[in-house]
Amino acid sequence: PRCLSQSQSQPTKKRPQNVEEEEEEEEKEVKTQQAQIQKYEFERLFSNLNQATLKREPGSLSSSIFLVAGTTIGAGILAIPAVTQESGFLASAVACIGCWIFMVVTGLLIAEVNVNTMCELGSGGVSLVSMAKRTLGLVGVQIACWSYIFIHYALLVAYVARSSEILTNYLGIPLWESATIFSLAFGGLCYFGSQRLIGAVNGVLVLGIIASFTALVVVASGDLHWEALLKANFKAVPSSIPVIALAFVYQNVVPVLCTNLEGDLSKVRTAIVLGTAIPLILFLVWNGVILGTITNLDSDVQKIVDPLAQLRSSNGLIGPIVEIFSLLAIGTSYIGFVLGLADFIADLLNLPTGQSKLLPYLITLFPPLVLALLDPEIFFKALDFAGTYGVLVLFGILPAAMAWSDRYTSSPEFPKVGPLVPGGKLTLSLVIGGASWVILSELFNNLSHIKLKISGE
Repeated sequence: PRCLSQSQSQPTKKRPQNVEEEEEEEEKEVKTQQAQIQKYEFERLFSNLNQATLKREPGSLSSSIFLVAGTTIGAGILAIPAVTQESGFLASAVACIGCWIFMVVTGLLIAEVNVNTMCELGSGGVSLVSMAKRTLGLVGVQIACWSYIFIHYALLVAYVARSSEILTNYLGIPLWESATIFSLAFGGLCYFGSQRLIGAVNGVLVLGIIASFTALVVVASGDLHWEALLKANFKAVPSSIPVIALAFVYQNVVPVLCTNLEGDLSKVRTAIVLGTAIPLILFLVWNGVILGTITNLDSDVQKIVDPLAQLRSSNGLIGPIVEIFSLLAIGTSYIGFVLGLADFIADLLNLPTGQSKLLPYLITLFPPLVLALLDPEIFFKALDFAGTYGVLVLFGILPAAMAWSDRYTSSPEFPKVGPLVPGGKLTLSLVIGGASWVILSELFNNLSHIKLKISGE
């Protein structure tokens, strides 16, 4: 792989007159090279080649933006109003923007470490396990592996369960048939489809999401109460952060993104920022419309468990639009999570990169299908646990810890990219501290609820 730009001209050297001058010249040359390394910018690390034609197939920036946006816009958006109704729109909007900034930062940190790892190992397709092993050792590998696998399988189970329920209601076929159709259709696309085909399908799905979302907002906003949007209860914000953070998860496709874009840091940064900005806007508008149509949030007795249920009952047009929007959103997320988990498993099994291997896709697709058919409701509690602990560990603490090790403790044998996130150790400390605070506060809250239940019994 070509890691550094070689376009800068070398200065002409003067011939040394004696040994001392020669040593001084060598020292100056070393210092100059070290200083120039900091100014170098990484170009494309490698070229993505078509295995049949051996022609270069560079990743498309627009497809990468759609991949990030589609992965982010999942079923989590449907749960945001339910967990933010107590805090109100203004407070939840601040929480959404804060979580978006946090998740953009951690995604850029993953991209930084990923490109450095690709440059050092000399290959693309480097997943979190290779990054964690290189920067944090065996402990980091264990944390990354188990957190990554748990979160992905839990979310894939939820996606298969919810999509099969929607398809069964519309097609009138058994649940196992609709679940199998969904898994084979989208899983087959990920396995057989080229980068361009997957990007094109993902783009169509995202456009469908935007269209159905627009229709949903137009229909639901007919009964919008603007004064309801002014409510702000910041004390209730911390309890909603895990679910909001879960809704912004896209970091699982960052290694795929870096490989598709051939390590081009400018394109990777643009894809992450713009790809997550689209879901942020959708989340804010969606939450505003839902919370703005509900006026009885102040009473705990009348607290609405599922705000969407009230909208479905009050407006007959809402139900079908919500189901279409949900199916499209689940489809885009399913594609991103399948690609990310299959790439992760292939790296875990030390399989060669560059070709779609059947075994990683079978391991990725089959267990969620079986578990969703056995008893999907069991895993909803696991999803809540994944949002509270797994996401903030895997996509919060771990990226900052890997970046810290990569920047400040690893040996400088290989040239590295400059930091994609400014602020140095202060920023990394804030990321680790913020994620740890939310995890510990949720842990204490859960323990207090358990004590109350025990004392009540």
